[in-house]
This record gives sequence, structure tokens and C-alpha cells, in this order.
Amino acid sequence: MKIATIDLKSVYLSLKSEVDAAVFRVLHSGQYVGGPEVEGLEREFAEFCGVPHAVGVSSGTDALRFALMAAGVGEAGRVSGAGEESGGRPVDEVLTSPLTFIATAEAITQAGGKPVFVDVDPRCLNLEPRNLEGVITSRTRAILPVHLYGQPADMDPILLLAKRHGLAVVEDACQAHGATYGGRAAGSLGDAGCFSFYPSKNLGACGEAGMVTTGSAQIAERVRRLRDHGQTEKYRHAEEGYNGRLDALQAAILRVKLRRLTEWNERRRVLAERYRAGLRDLVGRGGLLALPEEMPGANHVYHIFAIRVAGRDRVREALRQRGIETGLHYPMPLHLQPAYAWIGLREGSLPQAERAAREVLTLPLYPEMAEGSVDQVCETLRDAIET
Repeated sequence: MKIATIDLKSVYLSLKSEVDAAVFRVLHSGQYVGGPEVEGLEREFAEFCGVPHAVGVSSGTDALRFALMAAGVGEAGRVSGAGEESGGRPVDEVLTSPLTFIATAEAITQAGGKPVFVDVDPRCLNLEPRNLEGVITSRTRAILPVHLYGQPADMDPILLLAKRHGLAVVEDACQAHGATYGGRAAGSLGDAGCFSFYPSKNLGACGEAGMVTTGSAQIAERVRRLRDHGQTEKYRHAEEGYNGRLDALQAAILRVKLRRLTEWNERRRVLAERYRAGLRDLVGRGGLLALPEEMPGANHVYHIFAIRVAGRDRVREALRQRGIETGLHYPMPLHLQPAYAWIGLREGSLPQAERAAREVLTLPLYPEMAEGSVDQVCETLRDAIET
């Protein structure tokens, strides 16, 4: 039996009547951009995250870019009208992880900043707070921690460091819907939190969508302006903005799914523990190097179940031949991507991220997955590693 990494169709079928009703409600309303569905989702997601404000946008990338801009990243260049290369004021630097999807770094450069990649903690693959202090300069404006795979970064030391240096903290919570740190929700810990509702996320739309969460009315107001061409009212533009609005169809679908998110996350945790029980005895022998490690104070929601294995590509091919689909998150760290060659980092610069990129293998995991399928993946993986 083939096992996919995710089955989006099964999610829709389990909610078909509610999703269809929500879609038809929007279609019959005639209001397809903004309106009550978007406002309702913003209100409900803000409550879910325990923050006063949530602003819907068209993607997780927009959420990151707008949040960074609203937190002041790139302001120096916009004020002077020139960047560092053309003799203007220094480009704002943003500290972030190299082990993430490129949207994290794209958002920094598109906001007018420069990504400064910092190595990760080998236990959880999130930013290592102890690595941050040594790279802060007079140009550093913000820290952008990534809550990778569904587990929050170690936020207390990051927030303390940011406060000491007067830096903004914007959370990349695009993989961490419903995760918590010290009892507080991802997206409520920094100055702003950014979420993607890409279909494969723990809370996924049927297309592109995103959200910015914040405790700051000022940040929320700026994000609302940026998503709508800089408008403060119709045809009055305080600044140049973007076409980054959330459409009502996606909002209506997400409102249906949000009611199930806590239940789905708990199911992910149950399946993750079944994986852990089925594979624990292989760690340290036979090539299985590590299972996901839950850090103190963090509640992992397992957007991805990522193991580390020696000979990753060989093992992945063996699984593929036996019908098990896997993923790679992520096979090349951002500092080694051609797109960021201009930063000047080389192989060996960030060894923990580089090693993880060679070893990480993502196993199938989604709420509708059967326990028997987890057992089959474990058995097949065992055979692949031991042969």
C-alpha cells in the first residue's frame, strides 16, 4: 500500500458539507475580497492565538514581509531613498535561521533588509540563542526566529536579547499553528507573528492565504495599509503598498477548519508518539541518528515529523521503491543557495544547519493517517536502514 506524506483530499471529504456551505455562502454574498468572512477569521484567529489583533493577507510570505516592514525593517533605506550599495544609510540586518523555506529570507530582502544567517541548535534545528549575540551590529534591526516543523524556537532568551539591544522580534510561525511556548501561543510571543495557510499546513486553505498576529495596534494598522496598496481610505494612499489582501473564499474555508485545529494537532501528537515508540530502539544504531526532540516548555504540533538519518538519499530511495513517500525539509540551507551567494558565506560557515540539510528526512504525518500506516512506515524504514 502506498503512503503519501499528506492527503489533502481526505481533509476536504471529512468536512465536505461544512466547507461547501461556507463556499456557497460567499458566492451568494457577492463579496469576495474582505468583508465579514475575512473579519470573522481575523477575530477568531486572534482569539485562538491570544492576541488583540490579527490581519489576514494573501500568503505567508506577505505576512512576513508586511510584519517586518511594520516593525521598522528597511525604514532607514526608505527614508534616505538609497540603500547601502548606493551610498545611503546602512541596510537593516535581520538575524534568522538558514534552515527554513526561502520565503523567510525573501521577506527580509523584500522589506529592505539583509538576512544574517545564524546557526541552529542541533537538538531541535531552531535558532540557537547563544549564537545571536556575537553577530549583532549597529545595523541589526530585528530577529526573525523560525518555529521549524511545528516547534517554537527558544523564545525567552531571544526576547531578552532583543530587549537588551532594542530589536524587534517577528516570529515565523508559518509551520506552528497552535504550538505553544511556556503556555503562550506561537504568534503571541514577539512583536508580531506570521502564519501561512498554504494547503499543507496544520491549518490550510484551498489556495494561498496568510495572517499577521500582534499585540500592537500600530503594527496591525500598518499591515492593513500595506496589504491594500497603502490605502487609509478609498483612493487615499498614505504610502505605496501591495496587493496582499486575503480573499473571502479562503477565509470562509479557514473558519471551518479553525474549529478543528486543536483536535487535529492532538492527533498529530498521537501519531508522532507512535512513530517515536516504533523507532526509538533504532536511534544510535543502524543509521538512524535522531528523532524529533521536544524542547522544555515547548508544545510541538508536528507540522512535519523530521528524522535524521545517515545515508539519507539511499534510505529515501529505498522507501520510495516500497511505496512510502517522504520529503526533504530542507536539502540546502539558505546561506548556500545561489540566490544568497552575495552574502558571502561558504560551506562550513554554519555547520549544524549544513549537517541537518544532509540528514533530515520527513516521514508521512497528517491527522487522517491511520496508526497502521505509521506502523508500516516504521517497519519499512527499519528494513531500509538495516539492509
